[in-house]
Amino acid sequence: MSDKQHREKTPFYHAMRVVIGSLARVLFPMTFHGREHVDALNAPYIVLGNHQSFVDPVALGLGVRYDEIHFVGKKELSKYKITAWFFEKMHGIMIGRGETDMAAMRKCMQVLKENHVLGIFPEGTRHQKAMMDHVETGAALIALRSKATIVPCYIHKKPRLLRRTHVYFGQPMDVADLYEKGLSTDSVELLCTRIRDTYYAMRAAAER
Repeated sequence: MSDKQHREKTPFYHAMRVVIGSLARVLFPMTFHGREHVDALNAPYIVLGNHQSFVDPVALGLGVRYDEIHFVGKKELSKYKITAWFFEKMHGIMIGRGETDMAAMRKCMQVLKENHVLGIFPEGTRHQKAMMDHVETGAALIALRSKATIVPCYIHKKPRLLRRTHVYFGQPMDVADLYEKGLSTDSVELLCTRIRDTYYAMRAAAER
């Protein structure tokens, strides 16, 4: 691990990681694959995840061992004071579902500018008919605008109580050709398609 790597350390996040990790080992045991792809990275970078369950953020948060993730979450999570406080302490960035929330977008860009890690579930909701049936353009827009490294994380099958879940980290996505196209509607749509294709490929590999 390079001395130049940014390793954010905050007491609350670290404590929650220990507590939630201990509970997860018993209630939602997980096996992580391809962690070396994310372990070796220098912040800033973006971790993408497919979304099926409330356990998904736990899978990403435990899978990324050396950095703290600033997750993008729906505004409904901050409806109550206690949950708003918790997500703020856990570096959460609240965004309106299906909206173009410019304030939240600026916060996401600031996270990356300050050499932190951004966590995004590009589907926007865990209630889709099929995996990556719809990919939010906001995730692609942030990635292209920031030019931060993108790491896909595929959670195989919906996490279930007392059942082992396999979590796969893929190699950073190669999007250099999209940078050359510039920031446009076409490049954003192309990245959305590439994200979808990446997850289909990761699922196929996990099912072999």
